[in-house]
Amino acid sequence: MGKLVVLKFGEGSFEQGFAVTLQIGEEHERAATEITGKLPSFPEMPLYYSHWQSSYRQIGNRYRLHADKMQVTNVSMIQDCENTSHILKARFNTWLRAEEFRPLREKWLERLSSEEEVRVILQTENSQLQLLPWHLWELLERYPKAEIALSSPSYDRIHKPRPKNPLVNILAIVGNSQGIDTEADQALLQQCGNAEVCFLVEPQRKELTEHLWGKNWDILFFAGHSSSNKNGESGRIYLNKTDSLTIGELKYALKKAIENGLQLAIFNSCDGLGLARELADLQIPQIIVMREPVPDQVAKEFLKYFLQGFAGGESLYQAVRQARERLQGLEDRFPCATWLPMICQNPAQIPPTWDELRSTTKPKATSNFVLSTKRRLATTLLSSLAITGLVFGVRCVGWLESVEIPAFDQIMRSRPAEPLDSRLLVIAIDDDDLAIQRQNNESLIGASISEKSLNKVLAKLNKYQPRAIGLDIYRDFPAKQPDLITRLQKTQNLVGVCKGSDSTTNITGIKPAPEIPTTNLGFSDFIHDSDGVIRRHLLFMNQEPTSLCPATFAFSLQLASLYLRPSGIQPKFTPEGNLQLGKTIFPNLKSRTGGYHDIDANGGQILLNYRSPKQIVQQVKLTQFLASPINPSAIKDRIVLIGVTAKGDSPDTWPTPYGAPLDEQMPGVLVQAHMISQILSAVQDGRPLLRVWSLWAEVAWIWVWSLVGGVLAWRKFSFPWLALAVSITSGVLYIVCFGFLISGAWVPFVPSILSLVATVSLLSIYNSATKVQVENGQ
Repeated sequence: MGKLVVLKFGEGSFEQGFAVTLQIGEEHERAATEITGKLPSFPEMPLYYSHWQSSYRQIGNRYRLHADKMQVTNVSMIQDCENTSHILKARFNTWLRAEEFRPLREKWLERLSSEEEVRVILQTENSQLQLLPWHLWELLERYPKAEIALSSPSYDRIHKPRPKNPLVNILAIVGNSQGIDTEADQALLQQCGNAEVCFLVEPQRKELTEHLWGKNWDILFFAGHSSSNKNGESGRIYLNKTDSLTIGELKYALKKAIENGLQLAIFNSCDGLGLARELADLQIPQIIVMREPVPDQVAKEFLKYFLQGFAGGESLYQAVRQARERLQGLEDRFPCATWLPMICQNPAQIPPTWDELRSTTKPKATSNFVLSTKRRLATTLLSSLAITGLVFGVRCVGWLESVEIPAFDQIMRSRPAEPLDSRLLVIAIDDDDLAIQRQNNESLIGASISEKSLNKVLAKLNKYQPRAIGLDIYRDFPAKQPDLITRLQKTQNLVGVCKGSDSTTNITGIKPAPEIPTTNLGFSDFIHDSDGVIRRHLLFMNQEPTSLCPATFAFSLQLASLYLRPSGIQPKFTPEGNLQLGKTIFPNLKSRTGGYHDIDANGGQILLNYRSPKQIVQQVKLTQFLASPINPSAIKDRIVLIGVTAKGDSPDTWPTPYGAPLDEQMPGVLVQAHMISQILSAVQDGRPLLRVWSLWAEVAWIWVWSLVGGVLAWRKFSFPWLALAVSITSGVLYIVCFGFLISGAWVPFVPSILSLVATVSLLSIYNSATKVQVENGQ
């Protein structure tokens, strides 16, 4: 909705100054702002206009004045006209920058945005004030969607509704055309879509009167010669070579036409302010005239541009402004062409659009506006609800899982990296470490570390008192070296791994190292999705009877529990069966969680909130650890993981949201590090666990974005602007979802953007279909 600005000039003169009232409000509503001010005296202003007017009229560019008054073009006068126009503009704006007028300027700038469409109505009885080039006001030029119109302080509204008509009815009067070309005007009118034009070419007075009485006209158009008297109080049109009429001589016929719905009069002829003044007394809603004699070429070009804009969907004011400004291309031959077109407005009437001229009631009446708004609101609500239900239904049956999960990965990858977790250290066994062990004739016996090297590592670690040691290497066979056997049995903070059975694949699992006590075991099982990617963290489970692994707690949970034990924190379970460490509860996933449709949610599962795509803990190679001195602070009270990062024949690597290809997969020991870090960070640092909203909260979220799509469609942008608006809104949605994920909430992104686009598309189709029905008169 645009803004309406009214400038009311009270009693005064250029010798005394003028009292001015500024009103600003929304279209169709009472003014919300009103402020009074004053323009100081400026006795020279009419003289500056008179100088310009004299120099302009001396050019004589085939004006549409009475044929006897036309002059021959005098090119030498063009420069003089341009000079006087610059002087007039400068003096005019100097006057409007007066200190007494400053409060009105400041209120204007405060209340109006340069992006809004603004109708400015200048109300005054002073004909000299009306003549001034208000469109050149520096303040007005800051607003590309603003246009000014003239109005008399006295006006009334015409209440009689227009009858239904699927076409715009235009009565086109082609008057005396001696010396000018009015055939171009006729051709332009005939090209208007959804219009029925009746041409009266050089009619007699009785013929014109009969037509004004006989039919319901929307637009009255005149092309030919016209003029105003010297004081601008009245005007005359020349019907043919012998007859001319004043508006007063057509008073009763014009009043009847206005009562029957005449909305707009266009006088594409010279010196029309006198005509406008007389027509305003008849309360005609809108009039377009030329303030001064108009060159034939300028008149034709203005009509062409105006009809293109107005019939193409622009508002009346915007169509006039754009057509007027496009005349600048002619000002090398016709100076001040952009000064000529003017709107004269009945403030009680709302300017119609081209389509509204074909409606069944008064254009843009407040009741119609409210009714249209309610209808649009109801359509938007119903459409958004239907789209939300459809999208959520599609989501519930799992059809969106294949796109929701990759979108989740993308947002996960977009998060900034977090600092290294200083509570963990990884002793990594890479390809070089394997090769060195073999070169030293150390027997690996199907493992990644020899008994000799493992014994050295454990012995060296015990000197520096780590809080927990995690051996993420399968040893389903007994040790042979007595020292290693004893060390595995006696190291109370050592946690080993085993693998549970899988009934779906008939795999019975992998046994733990027989030397490590059962209480110090954890299962190493990862849960991967259908695409092989690890996005979930299994904390505990009940092993199957046939499983070779007796551990019910995950390897990561066992190590985290050992680390937290000195703080008095031990694992326990809530009545709902959720794991609790201290005050932190780890809610179990359900089969339908977030973008997941129907996952196996057995055991205690949570979403894995990865810490970083890069290195998350400090790492040291096995050979380097054994050969180099160790900083005690790098080990004391830490969790030390021993695992394989080698990329040889059988790498222990896994797909994650940060990479599924083999060369981008993450070693299993680092996945374990992410899991341990997630537990410790949640308990000790308050780092958020990944969670999802309730079912109804997700439905409401998707509905909100569907409503946003409805609002975008409601604005009725052109397709390029609508596409841009949808793209920007989608970007905002992505950023919002990104922010929620950083705070720990996985909110629906794909369903939301689908509901947004679907609602925009549906309502755009509906708007187009409605427009076609209106155009067809249905």
